[in-house]
Amino acid sequence: MHIMEGFLPIEHAIGWLGISAPFVVAGVIRAKRIVRERPQAKMMLAAAGAFTFMLSALKMPSVTGSCSHPTGTGLGAVVFGPAVMSVLGMIVLLFQALLLAHGGLTTLGANVFSMAIVGPWVSWGVWRLASRLGASIAIAVFLAATLGNLSTYMTTSVQLALAYPDVSSGIPGAIIKFGGVFAFTQIPLAIVEGLLTVVVMNALSGRAGKVDEIEALCGEVHR
Repeated sequence: MHIMEGFLPIEHAIGWLGISAPFVVAGVIRAKRIVRERPQAKMMLAAAGAFTFMLSALKMPSVTGSCSHPTGTGLGAVVFGPAVMSVLGMIVLLFQALLLAHGGLTTLGANVFSMAIVGPWVSWGVWRLASRLGASIAIAVFLAATLGNLSTYMTTSVQLALAYPDVSSGIPGAIIKFGGVFAFTQIPLAIVEGLLTVVVMNALSGRAGKVDEIEALCGEVHR
């Protein structure tokens, strides 16, 4: 992630675009509802988008045709839920493709699916589970951001493996190879992103506290 322009076969590019589209539409509906019911959440929405743009623009070379970087989607997923992040993530990826040559338009659907859909849903699920199990806010946010990041790259590994299966071991072997190469850079980056997200979340909430204090940032708009 991001998969570069023209790297996926056209049928794969169209397929991932079709899979991602319903999630983005649902996200638009959810975002409009949040803004209508909680106008004060606009600033937090902007902050979540800016955080995602900033972190995901920091890239380093990884697998041929791709790169490793933080994703930044865990913050918005925790506060607003995963649906909204599909919209914010798509906007971020579109701007990066057009302005930074980071990713591409033909691979936008695949990149949206991995970074703006799978990652946020995993982050949100981990956050809710960890919170209900009694984890501290710092631990819950750290796990959400870290595992959301890693799930994005596992998804990208699957996408690349589907497009370019290994000649001897097929798709399963390609997934292991792509994922293995990503791991060298992505595991440390995921941990750093988790720690940074905790710092930012603590700054937004004013102090580390109970789960409902973070949810109150936007009036529990993500429920």
